[in-house]
Amino acid sequence: MKKNLAALMAAVMILLTLSACAETATGPEPELIDGEGTVLSREEQEESSGYIEEMPDDGDDPTQEPEEQTGSSSSSQSSTAASSSAPSASSVPSSSAVSSSSSVASSSSSSSSSSSSSSSSSSSSSSSSSSSSSSSGSGAVTNSGEYRAVWISYLELEGILKNQSKSSFRSSVRDMFDNVVDLGLNTVIVQVRPFGDAIYESSYFPWSYICTGTEGEDPGYDPLSILINEAHDRGLAFEAWINPYRIRASGSNRALSSDNPAADWRDGTDYVISYKGGLYYNPGRAKVRKLIIGGVEELVENYDVDGIHFDDYFYPSPDNSFDKEAYEDYEDDGGTLSLGDWRRENVNILVRDVYSAVKAIDSSVRFGISPQGNTSNNYNSQYIDVDKWLSNRGYVDYICPQIYYGFKNASQPYEDTVALWNKKIKASGIDLYVGLAAYKIGVEDTWAGSSGKSEWQNNDDMMVRQVEAAREYGKYEGFALFSYRSLFSPVSAVKSQVKRERSGLEELLS
Repeated sequence: MKKNLAALMAAVMILLTLSACAETATGPEPELIDGEGTVLSREEQEESSGYIEEMPDDGDDPTQEPEEQTGSSSSSQSSTAASSSAPSASSVPSSSAVSSSSSVASSSSSSSSSSSSSSSSSSSSSSSSSSSSSSSGSGAVTNSGEYRAVWISYLELEGILKNQSKSSFRSSVRDMFDNVVDLGLNTVIVQVRPFGDAIYESSYFPWSYICTGTEGEDPGYDPLSILINEAHDRGLAFEAWINPYRIRASGSNRALSSDNPAADWRDGTDYVISYKGGLYYNPGRAKVRKLIIGGVEELVENYDVDGIHFDDYFYPSPDNSFDKEAYEDYEDDGGTLSLGDWRRENVNILVRDVYSAVKAIDSSVRFGISPQGNTSNNYNSQYIDVDKWLSNRGYVDYICPQIYYGFKNASQPYEDTVALWNKKIKASGIDLYVGLAAYKIGVEDTWAGSSGKSEWQNNDDMMVRQVEAAREYGKYEGFALFSYRSLFSPVSAVKSQVKRERSGLEELLS
């Protein structure tokens, strides 16, 4: 009897193993990927459908670390992938060399961070405890060190900026930021470069069409200066949100202005790639990286930003044809990385060079990235090696995964996913901020499975419970809400429920 039972158990284990392998082989959850295989950003999905859907992936278990990747080969070949090296340990500031997550650094804190950049790991570990006290700088908004942010996308900006006078825009910004402060938040993440353009006068990129309706057209004033000044006047930290590679979203027919570098590169090079209706800078080209880094340096040098923020927009598709010419050039030059590893290393180089560029100008300015919550998508579809960033200093100051799942999500339940990301942070001085899906309040969560699809409709305390749950994890230092519009200008069908969620969150943060 015991032998038969043992044999049966062994057979079950084999079947489960084979099943798991088969599921893994089916590829990543096509979260934020449309039917044509092009990855869409959150705001593009919000604009096209009013709601962002995530497709399930039963093979991506959020409670398990992913299998060890070919990181060693990536590291050994990085000098071949591009002529850039990671910063040395001595050139990377410790976590105490950057400002606390919820405050704007004052001149005194800047000098203190500079002197502490060569401090020991014990000094680095003390920074998290010191972040609980408020800064004396212009951005001291709260006595809590918890990062409490909201994303403000180009969709929200366009509504208050396009063809508006300076005074009208300023008035709208004041109302917007007053709402943010009243909710108890302390940071705004504002999309200043949505489509290879800028909402400020740039030496690299044209004026964004969201200013006047026409790319390259000067609105007659500097919207970014107004945004930063109004934020700091209210004690809000201001992070400049950049989409590094996207030039045009899929389906856009907007013409490129004559001063757009993408217009010069479209003919005769593959620095700009047209793919399934979209237009993208090629991550595999060194000149592209130089352009993106120059744009970041310009922001940090010319504006009093408190952070530089990238979201989840990297490679737009896993299609092998996307960057075929660049990869063939790499192989012809002796490169031996696989296509996937080469793509990931291209992004790694950009990330660490942006980090180094920011810190070389102002060590108090933070650099962080908000990838998808789905780790399989990140690695296999967008070609970002988050584990590498979180295991080594010199890539990011914080990671803010978009954990847009309910507690009852069938494939990626919220708490399990937070636990996974908390575990991923191996290097000291890297904070975990949790991206929360305010846009799902009151809406059916189509891809959450039968157990979770009604969760956002049946509860009006999701934000509160998600913040409380995340606070239990050691690496957690704050949260960010997507998006401003979802919280303060929701559609009428969910307005009352959003108001209840907002009231509960305001009480929690008071």
